[in-house]
Amino acid sequence: MKVIDALQKGKPTVSFEFFPPKTKEQEIHLFSVLTELKQFNPNFVSVTCGAMGQNREKTFYWVKEIRDKFGLEPVAHLTCAAASKEEIAAQVKDLDRIGVENILALRGDATAGVFKHACELVSFIKTLNPSICIGVAGYPEKHPESKDFKDDIEHLKAKVEAGADYVVTQLFFENKYFFEFRDRCRQAGIKAPIIPGIMPITSLKQIQKMTGVCGATVPSALLSELEKVKDDHIKVETIGVRQAVSQCRGLLEKNVPGIHFFVLNQAGPITRILKQLHSSAHN
Repeated sequence: MKVIDALQKGKPTVSFEFFPPKTKEQEIHLFSVLTELKQFNPNFVSVTCGAMGQNREKTFYWVKEIRDKFGLEPVAHLTCAAASKEEIAAQVKDLDRIGVENILALRGDATAGVFKHACELVSFIKTLNPSICIGVAGYPEKHPESKDFKDDIEHLKAKVEAGADYVVTQLFFENKYFFEFRDRCRQAGIKAPIIPGIMPITSLKQIQKMTGVCGATVPSALLSELEKVKDDHIKVETIGVRQAVSQCRGLLEKNVPGIHFFVLNQAGPITRILKQLHSSAHN
């Protein structure tokens, strides 16, 4: 099923993002993570590429494994980074051959390839396969390279006008950023569904590194709380789960089309979050 079809059914979707493992031990671990998270019947799961577009073969391998062995709808990440038109065309053809209907089109970590912006990649993919469903990224606190919010929204609008069907946002920790972003999108005429991306905090060091790259901010009160227990993994994860549950509840109350979880190949936090959300929904 195409992601856009699931989004149009009216019930909030649940989706997960994984990264392809690099070692045999990591492969075994990912199988166990997928086995545990399958119980939540995700509408789709996506598989990232490595930096500079690396690990494409692993991405496609896991996309196929996720569909064939777990019966889940996969979304393959495809980036502009270090790729020629011929290489991208071959990748799109490979995905079509194995029956993958969904792509998340991203610029990637560098612009060494023939395309410099994701909108060009989206347009090219649509010329190759007009029926494929394409998602793109959005930044609630704007892309770090955008000069201002207006510039950022214009870039997103270009991706949607090029053929993107839906938007998945970068992580954020205050819902106001998402709702302000959604309002700016609607005011600019962007009508595509916008799915908030949620990353449960499991490590202070890790989240500081990630937010430094993507431009997201950690609220001062949350940061202070995490710093007090930063060396206690269990306490950090408990705070992260509580934060994610609170965010998800607030988002769902305002009718977001779904929640996309950046799993970081860890099942425990996601399981706790979804069980708490399920419990509160039935109380």
